[in-house]
Amino acid sequence: MLYTMRDLLKVAKENQFAVPAFNICSFDMLKSIMEEVEDQNAPVIIEIHPDEIAYLGDRFIAAVREYALYSKVPVVIHMDHGGNIDDVMRAIKNGYTSVMIDASLSDYEENVKITRAVVELAHKVNVSVEAELGTIGNNGSYEGGSNKIIYTEPDQAVDFVKRTGIDTLAVAIGTAHGLYPKDVIPKLNIPLLKELNERIDIPFVLHGGSGNPDSEVIESIKYGVGKVNLSSDLKSVFFHEVHQVLADNPGMYEPNQVYIRPNEKVKEVVRHKLNILNTVNKADLY
Repeated sequence: MLYTMRDLLKVAKENQFAVPAFNICSFDMLKSIMEEVEDQNAPVIIEIHPDEIAYLGDRFIAAVREYALYSKVPVVIHMDHGGNIDDVMRAIKNGYTSVMIDASLSDYEENVKITRAVVELAHKVNVSVEAELGTIGNNGSYEGGSNKIIYTEPDQAVDFVKRTGIDTLAVAIGTAHGLYPKDVIPKLNIPLLKELNERIDIPFVLHGGSGNPDSEVIESIKYGVGKVNLSSDLKSVFFHEVHQVLADNPGMYEPNQVYIRPNEKVKEVVRHKLNILNTVNKADLY
């Protein structure tokens, strides 16, 4: 079942759960995620960064749409971190049901202007819009971010949501894209999130959700987080296992042999995330 982000997260917000947004970079990853969410009867967001679609090609989205349309669970196809109107237009033409416009590194008024233009464009064709206010940190991920985290300011956030008409807001509360160094334990600013939730009705998005403690991610759902972005957790286990399989079997070269274990590792991560986000069996609510 193909859904917009607006319709998907409305149900999540009403029922106190969040939906994982998995960044995919290959057909194997798509297949593994879809098999697991269907086994768990859970809604899902499949998201693709512009850099990933530049590698995979526009026709890859046809396969994603095919999975979504014939799936027994709700699926959103989302563009992650679109940088400009061209990215948005490409996503809409390819059949995405949700887009993110990220003008968070622009000055505030420019962010409002760009985001509002995207909302006006996307809403005409029933495509949902996510935007970002403040800056997400960066631990070396291609998804970008800032070397300095600028927290989302509540008064500004209220104004931003009102003036742009966005459907979801990516909040900066202390996360970073990529994997954290082993000696770094990230900490979310839950009091800030709580204040934002008291003043803003739309669902929030937690970017850089891979490295945060499960307990904090679970707590964030109480205060309006409806979408949690996950990329590094999946890709790191997948490619680590590929390396391990090839090290164990130097002569192996058939994909249907090499990818069995990596795909199972992806499914393990998906299963874990669905459980901590309280998403298991929530497809029945749609």
